[in-house]
Amino acid sequence: MKPLSRIEHSLAMAISSGEAPGCPPKLAGAIRHAVFPGGARVRPQLCLAVAGACGDDDPELSNAVATAIELLHCASLVHDDLPCFDDAPVRRGRASVHYAYGESLAVLAGDALIVLAFQVLATGATKAGQAWECEPRVNLADYQRAKTGALFAAATVGGAQAAGVSPDLWRPFGDWLGEAYQAADDIRDVVGDPRVLGKPVGRDVALVRPSAARELGLEGAIAYFDQLVQRAVDAVPECPGAPGLRALVRNESERLVPKAQQAELLRAAA
Repeated sequence: MKPLSRIEHSLAMAISSGEAPGCPPKLAGAIRHAVFPGGARVRPQLCLAVAGACGDDDPELSNAVATAIELLHCASLVHDDLPCFDDAPVRRGRASVHYAYGESLAVLAGDALIVLAFQVLATGATKAGQAWECEPRVNLADYQRAKTGALFAAATVGGAQAAGVSPDLWRPFGDWLGEAYQAADDIRDVVGDPRVLGKPVGRDVALVRPSAARELGLEGAIAYFDQLVQRAVDAVPECPGAPGLRALVRNESERLVPKAQQAELLRAAA
């Protein structure tokens, strides 16, 4: 079974397991709305890629780790879209959970997904990035690690552990890759197309949030992103699947911030 198929199947099984008899139908609908259809499923795919590179000795365990990470990510998106944070009307190209089901059910759905993530993990970590957004002054690297890097580190460490490999060497890879994704998100918030991204843009400026583009300028943010990508590539530990992982990182970086379009992006933002 392909990694994405494994992830979707595991997520469907996890959500179904949480829909016990007597579960309020609207809450069940809000939870499903938060998880399906998904985005790129980058974090769980990264987890399975690391597990695969290390041998993937226990696929059931690596599936559980990948699923738990994606459930936590979906929960963070539900909470991030709430009126008290972004008040975002759209997520993944359709109505965000609180726009579709109301604020109260969105809060409960996000909380339920967090609980379900740990239930999934128990049967087979992370600081809150939103909290840093409430601080008057923030170190950009600290903010990026808390908001995005923590789940990427969990994906790489969890994938390694699921494959029976010592996780310590894999944490830097996840840290650098997570920071790179957040830098890319900052860049795309300035020059991205909301129809392509499936969510509003310009939120960092509107909400005065920490951002690589705001702090470094768009050109500086792109250079910073390229630097983080190279550090992530360099941090991949030697293993049978290392070349494939390095290629995966380079391909993802090109998808997020294409080299051929960087000059065009800078002109458009000028």
